[in-house]
Amino acid sequence: MTLDQLRVFVAVAELQHVTKAARRLNLTQSAVSAAVTGLETRYGTPLFHRIGRGIQLTAEGAIFLEEARAVLDRAEAAERILTELSGLTRGALNVWASQTIASTWLPPLLHRFHQTYPGIRLEIRQGNTADVTAAVLSSAADLGFVEGSVSDPRLVVEKVAEDEMVLVTGREGDPDPADLSHWRWVLREKGSGTREVMERALAQAGLAPESLEIMLELPSNEAVCAAVAAGAGATVISRLAAAPRVALGELVVVGAPLIRRDFLAIRSGDRRPGRAEEALLGLARAEVD
Repeated sequence: MTLDQLRVFVAVAELQHVTKAARRLNLTQSAVSAAVTGLETRYGTPLFHRIGRGIQLTAEGAIFLEEARAVLDRAEAAERILTELSGLTRGALNVWASQTIASTWLPPLLHRFHQTYPGIRLEIRQGNTADVTAAVLSSAADLGFVEGSVSDPRLVVEKVAEDEMVLVTGREGDPDPADLSHWRWVLREKGSGTREVMERALAQAGLAPESLEIMLELPSNEAVCAAVAAGAGATVISRLAAAPRVALGELVVVGAPLIRRDFLAIRSGDRRPGRAEEALLGLARAEVD
């Protein structure tokens, strides 16, 4: 049974006339008759009484008419939904982002996306780089944004922005800024992109991670900045993350950026990206360009 057969049957049943049904559907009379006969033959059920040149629904045909109309209504509704989705007027997009991106770079991008596609519901989750990568690989996230390095061959990785990592102290500064080996440090947790890049930057400055005097390890950029502002030590952190407290004078950026890093979009290579994903990535790419 096909949708075309159902459409033919409904037209014939409503018009009680094969020729008129053929005219409505822009088909030949023989094609309409063949569709109806095909249904009756396959299921062994007469749907119409043939009375002279006229036709009339059988009792079975009348019952089937209700079901056929319901199926066609559902098919039309499904077609409308696909049309709406293809035009990005409805749908949902599940995005995960690591903390620096989620709290600084991503919100303006999501705002522009919502203004352009208000019918797409955005579901946003936050975690460190390891969390986001796991969410994308498990299909819990449609799209992820991270600042840590990603090398899993199952992922498609694309640069969407750049960030600067800066050395930051509290307002009073460190007692011995000329010798980083004597500084006390406040770090993000292991697994975060910020922690990974910080250790790499300090290693380039001659400081091995195991030689650091670590005072605190904290689970968010805001917690790190608050601890450093309170005098707990120094840190290396995204300029974007430090900017609000730097503007207030609570944090001080020491010297030039230690290292630059990329913000990356990641998605599963096992499936084709949806239109909403492509639209969001298109807005992100526009910023890089």
